[in-house]
Amino acid sequence: MEPRRKDEDQIIEENEDGSFVDPLCAPGKIHKITFADITSASYKVKDGITCTPCVRSHLSNLTGVDIYFKKDFLQYTGSFKERGACYALRMLTDEQKSKGVISASLGNHALALCYHGKLLHIPVTVVMPVVAPIMKIQACKSHGATVVVKGKNMKEAKQIAMKMAKENGFTYINGYDHPHIIAGQGTLGLEMVEQVKDIDAIVVPVGGGGLIAGIALAAKTLVPHVKIIGVESDRCPSFSTALKTGKPTEVPILSTLADGLAVPLVGYNAYATASSLIDKMVVVNEEWIAIAILRLVEHEKCVVEGAGASGLAAILAGQLDELK
Repeated sequence: MEPRRKDEDQIIEENEDGSFVDPLCAPGKIHKITFADITSASYKVKDGITCTPCVRSHLSNLTGVDIYFKKDFLQYTGSFKERGACYALRMLTDEQKSKGVISASLGNHALALCYHGKLLHIPVTVVMPVVAPIMKIQACKSHGATVVVKGKNMKEAKQIAMKMAKENGFTYINGYDHPHIIAGQGTLGLEMVEQVKDIDAIVVPVGGGGLIAGIALAAKTLVPHVKIIGVESDRCPSFSTALKTGKPTEVPILSTLADGLAVPLVGYNAYATASSLIDKMVVVNEEWIAIAILRLVEHEKCVVEGAGASGLAAILAGQLDELK
């Protein structure tokens, strides 16, 4: 089982210009995830998260692609983010648990931390930018967390959260690049290759990269021939850009239906883990994301966020015809 990270490795660092850096998610200190990290996470969270169904879709006949949807919106808070949050919280030392944790998030990661923090009696503070959905802000508060609504975007919210972490002794947990977060998300990959026989490809929405990093590592280790395909919004193609430049590169972001994918700079650990495992990246536009959301309501009776519908959007747009 993976050992807990040393406390000193998680102390937020302050630069000369007054900005803050998380040493666990920094370019000069890469933490590449291993398959053992994911199996450790699977064991630690098995009684904390739901093993969600992965069932054949009614849309298979419409698209000509044999589609199975992994329905992780059936987690208690409605997203896969619970996997990483649950694992990261359970891997804290007793001292870290008593001092509490902090993070910055637009919604799903914050909500997952707040929910599992409540279950584990760990104080949670989340910094949410002013553009965060009001329903998710209220949901975080309902779990007893301290919610700070500040910062015009995620970049500012992260700096505020790291400053608070340094000042108050909180453990900062990056929502997509913390090593335990990536390992926790990788449990999805373990489940999918067990649930779907003769799996050929896995299509993964990509924002900060933590989800595709965990899934790709788990799936490719167990089924080496499986194709890993990432899908981004054309309003924020940060991982596609990173693959072209050979390193995480900040890109401008525009408003998008897939707000969960709107991350301007992919995670350094996520990129290091996933870049060699991804077979293809696809960028989809807003129209196809909207159509995919509608098709999921019509054919699956599921209401999902734009980020969750992006994989289907790529198929409907004809960008993954090789899967037919």
